[in-house]
Amino acid sequence: MNRRDSLKALGLIAAGSAAALSNSSCDSPTKPTKVVGDEKLPGVQDFEHERTQALYSEQYFDKHEMATIAILTDLIIPKDDNSPSATEVGVPDFIEFIVKDIPSHKLPIRGGLKWLDVYAQKKFSKAFVELSKENQTSILDEIAYPSKAKPEVSQGVSFFNLMRDLTSSGYLTTKEGISFLGYAGNRPGVWNGVPEDILKEHGFDLA
Repeated sequence: MNRRDSLKALGLIAAGSAAALSNSSCDSPTKPTKVVGDEKLPGVQDFEHERTQALYSEQYFDKHEMATIAILTDLIIPKDDNSPSATEVGVPDFIEFIVKDIPSHKLPIRGGLKWLDVYAQKKFSKAFVELSKENQTSILDEIAYPSKAKPEVSQGVSFFNLMRDLTSSGYLTTKEGISFLGYAGNRPGVWNGVPEDILKEHGFDLA
């Protein structure tokens, strides 16, 4: 499966989970940037705005963790000739925000990042971010396919499943991701009346 087919498939995941995962507008990049001047967006209640601003002001992941997340997201959704990479549309920042917004993700993601470094050290004597792309990919190949994964990497499998879901949700709810999927949104149709065959079936005389 190539990148385009993979993203189309991941789009099915994002369609179901984006509403729960993202507070971002589909008309702007998913990257959760601070609102200039702390301006409250239309339709947002005061307590929602205050909570969002508080989350923006926090930093959960450290620099090493964010660097690892950036590499992972770009390995999941790399740049190609038609569309940008995950980092180029702000997916690492999206994940950082979502983990704060949904605290149940904190331990699985931070623990998974730690597991990744420990496993990389065990196999290649380096942290994951210091490995070659080939070696990074080889580790992901061990945890990206649950049905083929060995029992000893089960924690890595669970972590990668969550990371893949967050990455696809973040990417495919950006302006660029939606454009890639070809989603046009709700558009008005044209009503030309009840079709003639339906009218005839119900006994209406068209003469």
